[in-house]
Amino acid sequence: MSRSYLQIHPIDNLLVALKDLKAGTVIQHQGQEITLKDDIAAKHKFSTVDIPKGNTATMYGVLVGVATQDIPKGGLIHTFNLHHASQDFLGKQKEYNWEAPNVDRWKNTTFKGYQRPDGQVGTQNYWLVIPLVFCENRNIELLKNAFIKGLGFQKNDPFTDQVIELKKQLESGHDLKTSDIKGTFKGELLQKSAAFPNVDGIKFLRHESGCGESKDDSDMLCSLLAGYCVNPNVGGISVLSLGCQHSQIETFKDSLKAIDPNFSKPIHFFEQQQDEGSGVENLLSDVILKTFQGLVEINKISRTEAPLSKLRLGVKCGGSDGFSGISANPAIGHTADLLVALGGTVMIAEFPELCGVEQELQNRSVNATVADNFGKLMREYARRAEAVGAGFDMNPSPGNIKDGLITDAIKSAGAAKKAGTSPIVDALGYGQYAKKHGLNLVCTPGNDVLATTGMAGAGATVQLFTTGLGTPTGNPISPMVKLSTNTRLAEKLPEIIDIDCGPIISGEKSVEEMGEEILDYVIRLASGEINTKAMELGQDDFMFWRRGVSL
Repeated sequence: MSRSYLQIHPIDNLLVALKDLKAGTVIQHQGQEITLKDDIAAKHKFSTVDIPKGNTATMYGVLVGVATQDIPKGGLIHTFNLHHASQDFLGKQKEYNWEAPNVDRWKNTTFKGYQRPDGQVGTQNYWLVIPLVFCENRNIELLKNAFIKGLGFQKNDPFTDQVIELKKQLESGHDLKTSDIKGTFKGELLQKSAAFPNVDGIKFLRHESGCGESKDDSDMLCSLLAGYCVNPNVGGISVLSLGCQHSQIETFKDSLKAIDPNFSKPIHFFEQQQDEGSGVENLLSDVILKTFQGLVEINKISRTEAPLSKLRLGVKCGGSDGFSGISANPAIGHTADLLVALGGTVMIAEFPELCGVEQELQNRSVNATVADNFGKLMREYARRAEAVGAGFDMNPSPGNIKDGLITDAIKSAGAAKKAGTSPIVDALGYGQYAKKHGLNLVCTPGNDVLATTGMAGAGATVQLFTTGLGTPTGNPISPMVKLSTNTRLAEKLPEIIDIDCGPIISGEKSVEEMGEEILDYVIRLASGEINTKAMELGQDDFMFWRRGVSL
């Protein structure tokens, strides 16, 4: 590694160690010598000046904390001497002029996607089976087993083979011992059904909501599920309802109509308590028949050429480390800028991880209305957190802190790099669908699955997910590309990492070069030429954000 430290912004008084540095090491920085007072682990920060107690620390060019004790020049920054602090935000304060990146290289590039009647283009062609209430989860599991096994959508994994081998040993009277499976699990569980070559899979959602909660939450669930149905990666839908729950079929239909008044995909509804047949067997038999007929119908759709402006990209980070904000996050931020310049749609979620950069984002908003709506969503979220004794300052996880993300503002300033530099065209509440081309802010928690679930519901057809510690998150309908912030992680967990952004840290590649490579990867993925590791693992995570009380 050619560099030992990095200053991210010219006004920062914190530097990031790019490798382990020993106490006593002398750093040459901007014409001055800084003698390190402590051992500084890679990814952690140290000060360029003396920071007296009560004074502020700056990183990424923004306020990230207040010293809780005197911090000497060259001293380690950690939770014992720095507390979260961030600047207030006041609405749009100035006009924003964006210099879009050069995209001549991709001007005539297309991807092979699935054209939908509403003009959207999917990167996948899935049949979706959803419950309106948790009471249908058992039926969902029965249907999943029937279709996955019956149509051969998934291969056996080595762990299942191991159980089968142990059963044989038991039956034959041999001592029980496991075979060596190390290195045999490559995550290649995904496969297409020979009967439906144009269907990329049949996906089954499970959740714990829909009733026994505030009606607002049940209505929000209907809005989120409606977004999943409108998402162009979905070709058709089977909807299961018990009948007596808050999240009624009619409420769901209203949510669907609100997003797309002319919704025309094949969709079938099944209500268990209203079924005139005798028992669940007849209900599920009907679901299987209608779903199978639906698979036949969407199998008639094949991939055709579409402009890159039809791509809908979500960006997210999870299991972040001290390198996230200087390698993988700005890399996918550049990818986002390239796609916006090509007329595409980008979404960034996890509002607690935008804490401290609100003013910058408001200034980047296309108008005061968008800026004010974003501010309203942020303040309402913060108010809800404080009402239950929490706050955005509690956002960094133990893993984040261990790897150098000491305050929420430090974490947020790095997380916001995923948004690139383009203007913000809209700020959306949870369960709202993104309808404007350009960069959209989508209100979700920082929780990995809640955020990725929300972006898929807002229409993301591909998601880029950066991680410094290793996170296996995936999504049922929106392919998840996993990008490591450092090469060590990519080598440690190759079964979950798709792209290594470590070369940015080593100086082998620039942020811009990596961002361009990522866009090329997304185009291949969107065309069905490759699958992500999460897709191959069958990592189909779905979690609804319940904000009210259980009743």
